[in-house]
Amino acid sequence: MEKIRVGLFFGSISSEHEVSCTSAAAWVRALQKGICAERYALTLVGITKAGRWLYYNGPADALPDGSWQHHESCRPCILSPDRQDHGLLLRDGEATRLLPLDVAVPILHGKNGEDGTIQGLFSLAGIPYVGCGVLASATCMDKAVANTLMDAAGVPHCGWCWATRDEAADFAALARRVEAALPYPIFVKPANAGSSVGISKAKDRTGLQTAVEIALAEDDKVVFEEFIDGQEVECAAIGNTAADITATRPGEILAGAEFYTYDDKYKNGVSQVVIPARLSEAKLEEVRATAIRAYRTLGCTGLARCDFFVERGTGRVLCNELNTLPGFTDISMYPKLMAHDGVDFTTLADRLITLARNKRKGAY
Repeated sequence: MEKIRVGLFFGSISSEHEVSCTSAAAWVRALQKGICAERYALTLVGITKAGRWLYYNGPADALPDGSWQHHESCRPCILSPDRQDHGLLLRDGEATRLLPLDVAVPILHGKNGEDGTIQGLFSLAGIPYVGCGVLASATCMDKAVANTLMDAAGVPHCGWCWATRDEAADFAALARRVEAALPYPIFVKPANAGSSVGISKAKDRTGLQTAVEIALAEDDKVVFEEFIDGQEVECAAIGNTAADITATRPGEILAGAEFYTYDDKYKNGVSQVVIPARLSEAKLEEVRATAIRAYRTLGCTGLARCDFFVERGTGRVLCNELNTLPGFTDISMYPKLMAHDGVDFTTLADRLITLARNKRKGAY
């Protein structure tokens, strides 16, 4: 039987470039095992921090440290938007040859990876791809838009407000508006960044000004959120339609810092993970059901990691955010949650690719 041609895309100009490369290495190893090795023929495309696209045919071990870029196999390539090509155009000296693809796997975190941009390129090319579509990707990436939709649908989350860069120019007026809406401490986030990049906890007006400056270094919109004294719990959601969307039992993050930082998530491994979360069975089910509700509200397909707070004292379940292309490193929650539910990484990769290929025509 002819193998399905899978293009795996990694790297990018995002602030999460290194994490993407580490996640991609895990995907490559998964696709080289068991049923995936039998079904799929893999093509790797690395995107450098400068934005160059390079075909790569070397070992997975070279991905995390960036040495893959210097491998002798690297060749410039582009994804053709021409649906008749349906694949990559590989430049080899003066010649250009076509590498057809049946499905794309964008293991690209943060901006230009999970915000709808590359999903739009795959859609133009007519190539099915793993993960959420253009609109859902962009929606989940923009915390102000996602919160607005969850408000409209009645998905519970913490108190919040937002501001543009122009509004932040008059900081005194902005501070008065934010302080009227939220008590200190206040979490300040770029609306579009991902994985705790640019996030600060402000305890007073001086801290608020610094936090706004940090957030604006990442994006032109700033989101302000109420501090919740609660357990940080996460679900791994998967599926395309109401009939097949499921979510795992929630896991709990015991953060190694004052809040769950980017370094905690991807670098130092200080945070501890408890699966299932230390909650009653009824509360675990409430979190899981709310994850599915949020997933459907935001139009997700394929996969998402759904992040929550369970407030101490009240027991309120509050949706924090959905991450449409979560990390797949050794310490990442999404694969850990799936594994706890009995789905190993190779089986998970196969299922996600199958979901991509089974999307309704016109959905990509």
